[in-house]
Amino acid sequence: MSESENFENSHLQDQDDELLSKTELKRQMHALQDLGLRLTKLNKDQLAKLDLSDRLHSAIEEFHRIKSNGAQKRHLQYVGKIIRTEDSDKIEHDLGLYEAGQQAHTQTFHKLERWRDRLINEGNSALQEYIQEHSNADVQHLRQLVRNAQKELKLDKPPAAARKLFKYLREIAGA
Repeated sequence: MSESENFENSHLQDQDDELLSKTELKRQMHALQDLGLRLTKLNKDQLAKLDLSDRLHSAIEEFHRIKSNGAQKRHLQYVGKIIRTEDSDKIEHDLGLYEAGQQAHTQTFHKLERWRDRLINEGNSALQEYIQEHSNADVQHLRQLVRNAQKELKLDKPPAAARKLFKYLREIAGA
């Protein structure tokens, strides 16, 4: 191979490395912007539970004041730039733990809703099954709540008794 071919191949290799690194940098920047977007979906109390810098908190608060979509997109780039200077892995980890806790809470909530609906619609069979699973339930009180919710459903009234039943199920579950 001649010297000029070596130089040309070496030059092409450098360009490929540069393109790959630019692509990788863009991919990483988009990942940080996505992390920033996930952070902007949290309210102030939720954000306070995460260990974020004052600068990042301020940038997220500023994001909420911006109304224009284009300006919000530009601001997300800024948020991503701030995250780049911080421990993004820790932020990702903390946010993941928080989101997992929220997901578990939502699953518990849906399970209680399904129990409430079964108790109202299926009556005694569902009640016996629930009592077997939850021995700490006050059976008399639970029967009364179910009867009131069933009566309310038949009379097409607002679901006040169904809400009371749900609240009691939540107390039993400790959720």
